[in-house]
Amino acid sequence: MTDDEPSESTQPTASGEPDLPGDPARSTEPTGPPEASEAAEAGHAATAPGEGLDRQLEGITDSLHAATRATGRLQGLLDAVLSISGELDLPRVLHRIVTTAMHLVGARYGALGVLHASGDHLEQFVTAGLTEEEREALAGTDFPHGRGVLGLLIQHPEPLLVDDIPSHPASVGFPAGHPAMRTLLGVAVSVRGEIYGDLYLSERHDGRPFDREDEEVVRALAGAAGLAIENARLFSRVRDSSELFQRLLLPRLPDLTPFSGAAAYRPAVEPATLGGDWYDAVVLPDTACAAVIGDVLGHDLHAAAAMAQARNMLRALMYDRKTPPSAVLAQLDRTVAEITDLPITTACLARFERTADGWQLHWSSAGHLPPLIVTPDGRTEYLEAEPGLPIGIDPRIDRPDHTRPLAADATVLLFTDGLVEHPDHPIDSGLASLAELAVAHVHLPLDDFVRALADHHPSDGRDDMAVIALRLPAAPTPPAY
Repeated sequence: MTDDEPSESTQPTASGEPDLPGDPARSTEPTGPPEASEAAEAGHAATAPGEGLDRQLEGITDSLHAATRATGRLQGLLDAVLSISGELDLPRVLHRIVTTAMHLVGARYGALGVLHASGDHLEQFVTAGLTEEEREALAGTDFPHGRGVLGLLIQHPEPLLVDDIPSHPASVGFPAGHPAMRTLLGVAVSVRGEIYGDLYLSERHDGRPFDREDEEVVRALAGAAGLAIENARLFSRVRDSSELFQRLLLPRLPDLTPFSGAAAYRPAVEPATLGGDWYDAVVLPDTACAAVIGDVLGHDLHAAAAMAQARNMLRALMYDRKTPPSAVLAQLDRTVAEITDLPITTACLARFERTADGWQLHWSSAGHLPPLIVTPDGRTEYLEAEPGLPIGIDPRIDRPDHTRPLAADATVLLFTDGLVEHPDHPIDSGLASLAELAVAHVHLPLDDFVRALADHHPSDGRDDMAVIALRLPAAPTPPAY
């Protein structure tokens, strides 16, 4: 039978219409004895309902399984989107994208290659899934820059499915020590319409190659990943701008000879948070050296502006008035009550004064944490004394003064609570940890010393922190005549 010959079952009838198979009214073939027809119908009636029901149940079961798998993947995708959207630190966002994609499709290995600004090679490669042994085997091996199969996504940013990497025409092989990888799923990640990087997955745990369903779910995740990356980059810019603004408000310490001084500031880890922490130090006309640490309540632009006001007023007061620290803080309290709306502020003002026997610390506190003394031989002491009330509560109160002799070459540390506070530990635990940290680094030059404290602080980092340290000379300088 050829294509242009009609089949026997569709030959035209006398009426000009084709016969329909199984239609006795149109068929010209004999239908057989009535008894045979009745028997056939009886047999069909006996088996068809059961077989049909089985087939329907099988179809329903398959549909339910398919729906369950689809629902599971959809829920997994939604959970994945929420997971990567909850991070704001860019390195953690990139790693979370990789691990989340691996979990979605059951991949053993994953990586995200970040494109260079030129767009022709990778400048960063974030990996996940490698064991410690596999990482050690690759020690000293440079990360992939987008050659071979990985480069296909750079040249053509369309989803890539590879069932056998070694046999692929673009394959250039693996470096020595690289784990065996056969399958690959690659998807480009775009941010604001531009390719940011490529997401690579390899080796499903079940041993099967990646399929179109895997591709679809990873493409959907890549869309959310682009938003998460953009949010993280925005957060980074805001954080950097906030830190720059805060630092511009803080002073550069002047020459404090015969003392050495250093200070450090760290912003809070929250996005867009400007803090109210500040420090200052200056040599006074009476040759004493004054140092202050303060913390304005709040974490916003208003707190930062208020901090600048408080610092400037306090510097003018302590430089102009040859009075005890308590009197300077009391005057500041009265001034802000009359002419500003400064929020509640804690502060500790200290004068380093020459005595006949050497040096003494003369200080007053407005609700602030105590100063810490660290000696060269590793002894520490917190100067626990009446802390007084914070500024902005009652300007009529009397403020206490305190004095303490200081040994030559001792280091005095003033700091804000952001350096030691942690919600999971009492404040005394943070203070004890800070004292241990200070002893471990007191041998360093003072700039390195304060950086070490700020970098390895015992707090949770959720608050901004400031620290200022002054180190006494090894021996008192004779008075000038």
